[in-house]
Amino acid sequence: MTTTLELRVRPEVAYDAARLRSAVAENLGIAPREITQVRIVRRSIDARQRNVMVNLGVQIWVGEQPAELAYTPICYGDVSQAPQAVVVGAGPAGLFAALRLIELGVRPVVLERGRDVDGRKKDIAAIARSGSVDPESNYSFGEGGAGAFSDGKLYTRSKKRGNVARILGIFCQYGAATDILADAHPHIGTDRLPGIIAGMRRQIIESGGEVHFQTRVDALLFSADGRRVEGVRAADGREWNGSVILATGHSARDVYRYLHAAGVEIEQKAVAMGVRLEHPAHLIDQIQYHNREGRGDYLPAAEYAFVQQVNGRGVYSFCMCPGGFVVPAATGPEQLVVNGMSPANRGSRWSNSGMVVETRPDDLNDGLAPWVAEALQNDALAEGHAALADEANPLRMMWLQESIERAAWVQGGRTQVAPAQRMADFVNNRLSAELPKSSYTAGLIASPLHFWMPRFITERLQEGFKAFGRRSRGFLTNDAILIAAETRTSSPVRVVRDNDTLQHVRLAGLFPCGEGAGYAGGIVSAAMDGERCAEALAAALGV
Repeated sequence: MTTTLELRVRPEVAYDAARLRSAVAENLGIAPREITQVRIVRRSIDARQRNVMVNLGVQIWVGEQPAELAYTPICYGDVSQAPQAVVVGAGPAGLFAALRLIELGVRPVVLERGRDVDGRKKDIAAIARSGSVDPESNYSFGEGGAGAFSDGKLYTRSKKRGNVARILGIFCQYGAATDILADAHPHIGTDRLPGIIAGMRRQIIESGGEVHFQTRVDALLFSADGRRVEGVRAADGREWNGSVILATGHSARDVYRYLHAAGVEIEQKAVAMGVRLEHPAHLIDQIQYHNREGRGDYLPAAEYAFVQQVNGRGVYSFCMCPGGFVVPAATGPEQLVVNGMSPANRGSRWSNSGMVVETRPDDLNDGLAPWVAEALQNDALAEGHAALADEANPLRMMWLQESIERAAWVQGGRTQVAPAQRMADFVNNRLSAELPKSSYTAGLIASPLHFWMPRFITERLQEGFKAFGRRSRGFLTNDAILIAAETRTSSPVRVVRDNDTLQHVRLAGLFPCGEGAGYAGGIVSAAMDGERCAEALAAALGV
């Protein structure tokens, strides 16, 4: 017999297999020994009340053996002799696009500017150790993209874009724990995700595809009439032919500059920017679980999500990393960018999130105009940005990101040491005489963020923090620190594509894809968009 149950239980039952089996047996009116297996298919924590409960959906087998796997594995065939397509970028959009192409009988050639995941680890370690950033291999560039070393959260609200369960099942097929199939906010962990990504790469190669690292694409190859993309050219002169899935990630600014210069239609879009906020993890556990003892022995590190409208713009938490670390995420010189990540066990002493403010293109001529005017007085920033006054310039929001990142770099001493300020000091426009310990290994320097960052952002953050503090007592505290700057929440441009064919609006054979093209906002949504673009490409080829 197989049956399902919906249970609402205490954490010590939900996270202990023996106790859960007993609870299920009692509910069914049978002895625990009669149960062959209990499989959790849904799990979410309800921490709205003082007594935290866990909601479970469980599947139970009594007197029979369950299916061996909680997901359906995909069989990838040999496409070595199949029609070829080029995938630019080996982040989640590119990798899932390549795997889907194989399913559909198309041979993918994946081109990645950075190194494989093992090589990336050395380059990332060097950032904190020496302050040097390899512009081709860092937290954003390289196999796995920005998500590989940025927490591995798999939660998405973009469920209409594709089959989330399918994406999670593929992750499991290459080594992810099956817990992600059940958890409301699934998470792999930045320590485990690289091995899974390497497994996907091996699959692509075993199926007859190609994967090339340290291969930066510099140009598209156009047909004689200029109406079709027929391939790409790398920086070393090598060329590959085929329809192109462009999945370069949200930090490939050289790609945006190239597309604009080549007359490929792109458009500016809103980007949220702000800071990383870091609390002691135990404090967040106390607040979210309403318990002075914190999370106890069974509950995971607590999460939070805040959103507030302030003067017509959204102020909200982003990419919350419980039990995680703040990391340096610059991709080039004269930049200071921070991001967050968590290992699988979410066991660090700190919890962090991006705290960001929505900025729109029209803000550059309004609330952000004073910042623009002052920033352009710097010759290095002003060079090449004479067209910023043109409201149709698609690179304006990218320039805003660059200008804030450079300001943070200067405030940090022109290294990867990050400017930081205690949270309550920031809200009250006070200097922080000293800073608490932090997970940010490149080092911090006390800095008046309220003074030098754009007031359009800081004043809204201040009001947002006050609202969050009223909502969660203890959240607004000087035990928390703000670390600047969090600017890479999404792509600053959108590569315009047709809603039906997913090809560029003017160029056939070009499939703008994922977060870098402005059509996704995380690992799962990027993966789903990668699959959609692969399906559209295969349909265009007639395979």
